[in-house]
Amino acid sequence: MAYKSVFDFSVVKSEFENAGIKPHFIPLIWKHVLQNPNCQWDEIPSLPSAAYPLLNSKFISCTSTLHSIINSNDTVTTKLLVKLQNGEFVEAVIMRYDTRLGKYDGKPRPGGPRSTLCISSQVGCKMGCKFCATGSMGFKNNLSSGEIVEQLVHASRISAIRNVVFMGMGEPLNNYASVVEAIRVMTASPFQLSPKKITVSTVGIIHAINKLQTDIPNLNLAVSLHAPVQDIRCQIMPAARAFPLERLMNTLRDYQNNSHQKIFIEYIMLDGVNDEEQHAHQLGKLLETLQVVINLIPFNPIGTLSHFSTSNDQKVTRFQKILRGTYNIRTTVRKQMGQDISGACGQLVVSLPDKSSTGSAGLLTDIEDLRI
Repeated sequence: MAYKSVFDFSVVKSEFENAGIKPHFIPLIWKHVLQNPNCQWDEIPSLPSAAYPLLNSKFISCTSTLHSIINSNDTVTTKLLVKLQNGEFVEAVIMRYDTRLGKYDGKPRPGGPRSTLCISSQVGCKMGCKFCATGSMGFKNNLSSGEIVEQLVHASRISAIRNVVFMGMGEPLNNYASVVEAIRVMTASPFQLSPKKITVSTVGIIHAINKLQTDIPNLNLAVSLHAPVQDIRCQIMPAARAFPLERLMNTLRDYQNNSHQKIFIEYIMLDGVNDEEQHAHQLGKLLETLQVVINLIPFNPIGTLSHFSTSNDQKVTRFQKILRGTYNIRTTVRKQMGQDISGACGQLVVSLPDKSSTGSAGLLTDIEDLRI
């Protein structure tokens, strides 16, 4: 029999209620597991006597195992290869920041060291974005809410995680129920992450965006836009055919009117495809009525899987100046982390560790800073 993850909240809650055990004991179990990775259920104090045989017969503290930990030469990025109970693998990436090393508006930033975890929601992805390594895997399966949370559990034993971004493998809103339940666990005791520290990135699943703001208020929404017009978007993101740009923009306006929060726009820079001055003007006009932060993402080469090239620095800078200067839209450029371990944006595709990789890069702006 396959054991269930103790972090699959709805399953544990249902089993506890059927056994007459109050669900308020569940966070106590989670806290003990976090503090004692290899604990036995009988070692957890103060649970009702009926809880112990139930836990022993149906649940395990972690259904996944940490297969490998790969540190980047940049010294601030760590990729975790996590093996699931079904034998499949997913990847998560820890990115460390020290806000004291940078400035915002010419002033020193407050705070200090913090870590962001980039988390996966699926094995593979069915969206098929042509610039993304994960899309080349195809779709294999959704993760349960417990398997999603377990990535945070594994990462928390390596670094204190302050922010979580659903920007790893998979389209989070195609695994809606598990992602929402996982976020609710992450915002509860003992994790207690603020929804404002969690970001869900989507290619634009319209019906799910409408539901998300109601189900989890104050969550950050990031939209992988990547093109300012529908034709280009469909060329590089085949799934965009199901989510026309006009309808997506109307959905984002409604989302913003209800949430009163900025929306993050992710825009990958592909040489000669979407990085010309005309594209910058088209993007500015498309978004100028919304409160957004645009994050320009230099394309990460993925070997023979793509015919795309990275936009040069001059093009990226000119693109950014148009958005800032002409349309007054806050625009940042993502400085990549972990390219040498294939941990950068668009590079997450399961492979066994290759310690011969070289090279490094640094990311100066955390998703948390973009909220300012």
